[in-house]
Amino acid sequence: MAKVGDLLGNKAPINSYKLEKMMKSLTFSNEKARKELGWEPMDVLTNYKFNMLITIVFILLITELLYFRIADHFNIIDKPNERSSHKQVVLRGGGIIFLIGAWIWSAFFGFQYPWFLIGVTLVATVSFIDDIRSLPDSVRLVVQFVAMFLMFYQFGILNWQSWWMILLALIVCVGISNAYNFMDGINGITGGYSIAVLLPLIYLNYKISFIDTNFLWVTLLSLLVFCLFNFRKRAKCFAGDVGSLSIAFIIVFALGKLILQTGDFTYIAFLALYGVDSVLTICHRILLHENLGKAHRKHAYQLMANELRIPHVVVSSFYMMLQLLVSFGLILLPMNHWLYLVTILVVLCGSYLFFMKRYYHLHESYLRSLDN
Repeated sequence: MAKVGDLLGNKAPINSYKLEKMMKSLTFSNEKARKELGWEPMDVLTNYKFNMLITIVFILLITELLYFRIADHFNIIDKPNERSSHKQVVLRGGGIIFLIGAWIWSAFFGFQYPWFLIGVTLVATVSFIDDIRSLPDSVRLVVQFVAMFLMFYQFGILNWQSWWMILLALIVCVGISNAYNFMDGINGITGGYSIAVLLPLIYLNYKISFIDTNFLWVTLLSLLVFCLFNFRKRAKCFAGDVGSLSIAFIIVFALGKLILQTGDFTYIAFLALYGVDSVLTICHRILLHENLGKAHRKHAYQLMANELRIPHVVVSSFYMMLQLLVSFGLILLPMNHWLYLVTILVVLCGSYLFFMKRYYHLHESYLRSLDN
């Protein structure tokens, strides 16, 4: 190799002259490499972490492909109906990769959050069973509350003197998880929106360090692998309840760690878009005296994808980009956080109401067509 480099002269990455300098000392430093060899070596630890992340991506990808074979064999599928936003039969449960990602992170970087891991596994297991064979709502809710209780135990905030605050926080967090599940209705929205929530968390973690960085990176990698098969015009798989509830549990955990360390509740703005769409749609359905447990197509994103026929990927990208703007606005703008949060919520609520006033009649026409 050095002889070949001799032919290229001093511009060669390695030649006989540079090799001789290297061999004079087997313990040369990075500074010596920069000065005498003219190239920038990668730090050993950085190189190790990079190779580890590449290995994790490979494991996640192989695991997802293996799950597809299992789902296909056991007919774990999602069949379209009049309430669906898709028209083809699609594999269900591809979001199990989020749970697998959490376990892979623990295996590679240590079991730092054992109670969280038990909680997310509990939620994912029951949700996966529900994806295959429908379970009563009461069973799923009890499991979700137990799992969230385990998360709170991991946080170290279980103070029985403030039991009413703990109960309220449990209800809010379980509500957020189910809102995440409600919003999982078109290709790419769960994966894309979750990435939009994770990116500002990763950014802040380098400034504040509220959670293990590798936890966030491995979660991001699992989302990217999932998006390879879901964030496209014709999805290979859907997240399923196992996916939407698992990633919601993971995000609530990371966001909870941030809020508890900073004492700044306004970081809930990282979920503002989902929150407004979910809460106002629930209020709308209550006014219509609908069964909240029954499937529907009344979310703003569903009207965009179905009645307005905007491609799923475009709608998902819109939600993703808008949430990124909201989140980084909170972080970067020189503005009081509470004032910013209230302003954003007012703008989003107003936009939702305007959109529904203008386009909801299209959904009413669709419902009438089903009755005819």
